[in-house]
Order: sequence, then C-alpha cells, then structure tokens
Amino acid sequence: MKLVVLAVLVAALAVPAAASSATPTLNGTDGPGFTIALTQAGNKVKKLKAGTYVFKIADKSNIHNFHLTGPGVNKTTSVAAKGTSTWKIKLKKGIYKYVCDPHASFMKGSFTVS
Repeated sequence: MKLVVLAVLVAALAVPAAASSATPTLNGTDGPGFTIALTQAGNKVKKLKAGTYVFKIADKSNIHNFHLTGPGVNKTTSVAAKGTSTWKIKLKKGIYKYVCDPHASFMKGSFTVS
C-alpha cells in the first residue's frame, strides 16, 4: 500500500513540473492600421528573462512588416504579404527592438532581456 501511495505522489509531482516547462509564447502584431505590438498574455512586453520563447507574429497588412532585432537575432516578416509566422528564438541578455521597416520612425517598440 505504501508503494502505491508513493507512486501516486511521485506521478502527481511530475505533472506540474512538465507543464511549467512549456516554452512561453509572445504575440506580435503589425497592422491593420499603423500599429505594432508585442504582448505576452495580453500585456505589453517590456522585460523578459533570458531563455527560449515562441514568437507568434500576425502580419495583418500588406504595407507593414514585423522586424525583430537584438543580440544574435534578425527576424522579419514580408512587407508585401499578410499572414502568420512562428519563430522559436533563444533570447540573450540585451535590448531587442521591433519595427515596421517602411514606417520605422513611428511603428516601433523595444524590450530588455536580463
């Protein structure tokens, strides 16, 4: 009986550990108006811890793109196309910037990774 209880306890502890190791998702959008954003769970991304993240980019306009740069990162969507892109990126310490290249003077944002 003690072995069964111990096995159940070990199994119960293993499930939350596996669930918490999921890769965090960040949501990027550009358009359809003159907007660009990067959010996590609905909140604007300002600071993140170094590590691996999934970026889901919704490119909602054929006059904009989403261009992410930072330490070792230079990823972009197409200006001429609409659609979604998914990137799995390992972020290192530093400052990251995202812009719409054709409208970089006002469609931009940034976040810090520590």
